[in-house]
Amino acid sequence: MRIVFVHPNYHSGGAEIAGSWPPAWVAYLTGHLRSAGFDDIHFIDAMTNHIDHGALRVRLAELQPDVVGVTAITPSIYEAEEVLRDAAEVVPNALRVLGGIHATFMYRQVLSEAPWVDVIVRGEGEEIMTALMRTVAAGRWPQDRKTIKGLAFREGEEIVATPAAPTVKDLEAINPDWSILEWEKYIYVPLGVRVAIPNMARGCPFTCSFCSQWKFWRDYRVRDPIAVVDEIEDLVNNHGVGFFILADEEPTINKKKFVQFCEELIARGLPEKVQWGINTRVTDIYRDRDLLHFYRKAGLVHISLGTEAAAQMKLDQFNKETTVAQNKEAIRLLREADIFTEAQFIVGLDNETAETLEETYQMAWDWQPDLANWAMYTPWPFTPLFQELRDQVEVFDYSKYNFVTPIMKPKAMSRGGLLEGVLNNYRRFYMQKALFHYPWRGTGYRRRYLLGCLKAFLKAGVQRQFYDLGKHGYFSLKPRDELDFGFDMSRTIADAQMADWEASADKAARAKERREAVRAQMKDRAGERAAIKACGGGTEQLPEAKPFRMPNGAMPQRATEPAE
Repeated sequence: MRIVFVHPNYHSGGAEIAGSWPPAWVAYLTGHLRSAGFDDIHFIDAMTNHIDHGALRVRLAELQPDVVGVTAITPSIYEAEEVLRDAAEVVPNALRVLGGIHATFMYRQVLSEAPWVDVIVRGEGEEIMTALMRTVAAGRWPQDRKTIKGLAFREGEEIVATPAAPTVKDLEAINPDWSILEWEKYIYVPLGVRVAIPNMARGCPFTCSFCSQWKFWRDYRVRDPIAVVDEIEDLVNNHGVGFFILADEEPTINKKKFVQFCEELIARGLPEKVQWGINTRVTDIYRDRDLLHFYRKAGLVHISLGTEAAAQMKLDQFNKETTVAQNKEAIRLLREADIFTEAQFIVGLDNETAETLEETYQMAWDWQPDLANWAMYTPWPFTPLFQELRDQVEVFDYSKYNFVTPIMKPKAMSRGGLLEGVLNNYRRFYMQKALFHYPWRGTGYRRRYLLGCLKAFLKAGVQRQFYDLGKHGYFSLKPRDELDFGFDMSRTIADAQMADWEASADKAARAKERREAVRAQMKDRAGERAAIKACGGGTEQLPEAKPFRMPNGAMPQRATEPAE
């Protein structure tokens, strides 16, 4: 049975400015499938190779697959759907499978707008996909599809979802097949070396209101640090990787295992061959302040911090559980440890103003991270914050949900004005860094790395790729308030998806009512108990009675706890 995976050809002016990123999902899926005996697997990276739909159709016709599998984050969902439409026309007998975070939570929307999608894999894909492929190989598809957990599909006019599959408990059973990728294509621009994105842990114990990762992975699990270093050693020695970024939301949560991971890298001499970066929380940096120099010795050179906002009110709205003071202190500690710091800010909510944008700039300059990034708030439709702000969301063109396009319109600003304010922050911050900091502060590796980052920004700016400016008419003579962001306003929420949301909202409201009723009842009972100060409910103590004795003269045994 031949399986073809396709990474959809979607581009925006965000993370791509720093490099071409290897799609790790296909390596993890392929490795697990090969372990189950599926060897005829091919991969088409349409994104990295800029393969248009015409060329993709030719490639699919050449391969004649039995299964075509695609993944999608929210902004690439339409491209993923079109890949499977191509498959439906070119190889109509192939099973068309879609996975990824957007399809997991928005399967009713996807199956409504793209009925040619045969089946959606909901959640972590390795075990579900393997079960699905075994069913197909045994000739039991589609009759046995309802027996596989973690799927969604159409059955006539009805959209069916099987029960959720459990999360992958044995992460060591998943051995990624990195050989399926074209490694010469994946380059980290600041250093000019090959880059990888391995996985150390899955899940996150925090519930930031704007994020969906904790919902997708559900429970937090950490791999054996030795196995992770084995994987990295393979990437370095066999695939020429010179830089890696741990894909985890926060790899430092489990301090003990993170320290073991660093110790193992040092023991094998890997920091001399490969450097790396992570995303993490400011609270972990403060907790590990005495270990930061040790982390740097292990090759950790770049940390992106979810500082998110310059105002405590926004941090509280995002449910970050951090403070502005902690953000500043974390950056100072990293600077002292010679670890490059990147401060992340989320802007563009309805209460954004020119003044609040200026506050984030002033805060960033005061904190002095090496890099700063202002990301447009993107209302992922499966996050708690979206449900709070849903009435304010006007754009449902998910191809623009990419952190660089202003989806939300602040009350006091136009979208064009918001974009201009963000770009003004970038211009001022990096111009001052380029003139007064990067060329003069530090020597050797530090200077080379920071100048490499600046080169990446300049390259994206010259090519008009940064923040998708070339697509927005930004360089025309139009006033900023008249910029055209190319929203497809015909895109709306499907009836099936809306009904699912409403049902979930009703269920949540009923659960909230039950919790409040129970709390009120417990409060009333506590009040009643407090009012009972004497036996029988009176307010005066009864006179002390003579001890009661059993007929044999013995005293009765007292209970250890009073009865209600």
